Amino acid sequence: MNYRLDNGVLEINVASKGAELISIKDETGKEYLWQGDEKYWGRQSPILFPFVGRLKNQEYTYEGKKYPMTQHGFARDKEFSVIEHNEDEIWLELRDDGETYKLYPFHFSLKIGYRLVENRIEVLWKVENIDTKTMYFNIGAHPGFFCPIDGEKDKVGYALEFNSKGNPKYYGADYDTGLRFSKLHELKLENGRSIITKEYFDETTYIFEDNQISEVSLVKPSGEKYVTVRFDMPILAVWSKERADAPFVCLEPWCGRCDRMDFNGNLADREYNTVLEAGEVFNNVYSIGIN
Repeated sequence: MNYRLDNGVLEINVASKGAELISIKDETGKEYLWQGDEKYWGRQSPILFPFVGRLKNQEYTYEGKKYPMTQHGFARDKEFSVIEHNEDEIWLELRDDGETYKLYPFHFSLKIGYRLVENRIEVLWKVENIDTKTMYFNIGAHPGFFCPIDGEKDKVGYALEFNSKGNPKYYGADYDTGLRFSKLHELKLENGRSIITKEYFDETTYIFEDNQISEVSLVKPSGEKYVTVRFDMPILAVWSKERADAPFVCLEPWCGRCDRMDFNGNLADREYNTVLEAGEVFNNVYSIGIN
């Protein structure tokens, strides 16, 4: 099932499968959210839970037992239940079941909310540990946006604008294994912006750690910002397919990330874990502004 929200400024659609945002249109009907194409990337804005990124050997160890886990976890492929819906806000929930427990041995409630506030979408996360033991998890966003947005042949000449203090530092991730490299790089900015070139995404995903960035925008060649993502999370990833004609860019706030290449595989040792004791609740929110 798909669900529509409309506040007169923006209209969005949300799918019950994966609680995924599948459309963002302004009052003129212009679409901003990538619409999915298997030629490049078939998804649009998946929820990443209970892991962000890929695990080393696609598995992890918890209390001496190994568990398999695919990239970005299982929530994006699960059917959520709608628990609240009105014209400008919707909440969906996923609870553990027998299938998830075989992969992730915790009892949890994951609630995803979408709220329209003027020209922005607030995306709200609520994770509750309904187990009797300590729970470890990641959660992340993966929205893709049309880039180019005005019919140009490719995104060369578009730009990313960051609110970092100076040039942000980033790690790369290997496209074959999905694991994070150990070398730290510097992204050189001019007036806070990085221009997208033909080769910009050829080699890596950009992973900015340590709360360097809390706002990122896509900028047209004219200099006009048209999408801005704001968040309070330790990591931002920026990704597109490794070909210049892929007409989208993903701006991804993360609480968690893929494993390092030399990681030992133990769940409790993963960097950027969120840790919830029994009965505790985690809340966070990020926003997507359409300019």
